[in-house]
Amino acid sequence: MNIILLSGGSGKRLWPLSNDVRSKQFIKIFQKEDGEYESMVQRVYRQIRRVDSSAVVTIATSRAQVSAIHNQLGEEAFVSVEPCRRDTFPAIALASLYLKDVRNVEENEPVVVCPVDPYVDDSYFDTLKELSIQVEKDEANLVLMGIEPTYPSEKYGYIIPVDRKKISSVNTFKEKPDEKTAGEYISRGALWNGGVFACRLRYLLDKAHELIDFTDYADLFAKYDTLPKISFDYAVVEKESDIQVVRYDGEWKDLGTWNTLTEAMTEPVIGDAVLNDACENVSVINELNVPVVCMGLKDVVVSVSAEGVLVSDKEQSSYIKPYVDKIEQQIMFAEKSWGSFRVLDVEEEGMTIKVTLNPGHRMNYHSHLRRDEIWNVISGEGVVLVDGMEQNVKAGDVITMQAGCRHTVSAVTELKLIEVQLGKEISVHDKQKFELDN
Repeated sequence: MNIILLSGGSGKRLWPLSNDVRSKQFIKIFQKEDGEYESMVQRVYRQIRRVDSSAVVTIATSRAQVSAIHNQLGEEAFVSVEPCRRDTFPAIALASLYLKDVRNVEENEPVVVCPVDPYVDDSYFDTLKELSIQVEKDEANLVLMGIEPTYPSEKYGYIIPVDRKKISSVNTFKEKPDEKTAGEYISRGALWNGGVFACRLRYLLDKAHELIDFTDYADLFAKYDTLPKISFDYAVVEKESDIQVVRYDGEWKDLGTWNTLTEAMTEPVIGDAVLNDACENVSVINELNVPVVCMGLKDVVVSVSAEGVLVSDKEQSSYIKPYVDKIEQQIMFAEKSWGSFRVLDVEEEGMTIKVTLNPGHRMNYHSHLRRDEIWNVISGEGVVLVDGMEQNVKAGDVITMQAGCRHTVSAVTELKLIEVQLGKEISVHDKQKFELDN
């Protein structure tokens, strides 16, 4: 089974745990049987592997999320990188060309496309296999997954099947109608569109060529920033007359807000927090090493991270986005392919960061033109390379690098260091990468 997982969005509705590079799918809030926590993308990836260990999974995502994906899923995860965000149709078109030209997938192969962040049970992925099998029967150009609606929502597309069978032809598909129209659709037996569909790879390639002028993957990648922003549902599904739907009636939640996300938490507290007996329906997620005490609260979510603090009524938390849009600040936490960093302090001409490198990983070999850096190793062992000269390092060692010198550090064991940046113009753009001779 070929699966394209769509991983996009900036996740502002889950501030302060999310930011421009850490969308909701990377927040680790789901407790596994061993007591460890995993993120949405880790959970979905694990569920796919459990249902179909041979599935070929490609994640379509923006450049900003690639490091987080490799951090959480490993370097072997296949990623179709969008140079910039252009909505789902361009993303699916580029991922289709990636499968054909980079992964050498045959055009006749079925492909299943789904979001990376649904909260579902394993039967969801059994249904994905059903979609893939249905495509091979060539009874329709597109096969959608339909979800039984619970209320007339304006957030979803609506699939109106011709009958109530498990697999049906589709009479009408409408994307995000108003609430009244949605209610009318539901009365006619409509299903929610969960953003999941399957088809032959050839179909995706044909639709891409119909709507975009390009020759191959490299050409589409090069002109990606010129493409109009449009969803696959508007560009393709609403215009397609030959559609089938497979019903899914298992667990399914769209965890797009704090209100819905806390419903999926298996315990009320993640991190260092205490709730007194007078608290009712209170959820706390605390990523900092400081205690949080909640007393007499009802129907409240408390979220604490390096980005900020949220204290909100759970229902009101759904309306957070316009307030977060007004906040301008530097990203304070990010996961990279080699580990993670957390900003500890920001001054006018200095910044202090705690860096954690995973064993066997290293930073890019790079330099900065407008700042000096100092590394203070606080735990673990590693190897520092500065202008071609290697040095083994351990806890207590200090390495100083002047602006312009090339440097990197690799971890033998988990390596933690405090990085102090000094300069009149400290910017993420002040970085030049170099190839490292092996």
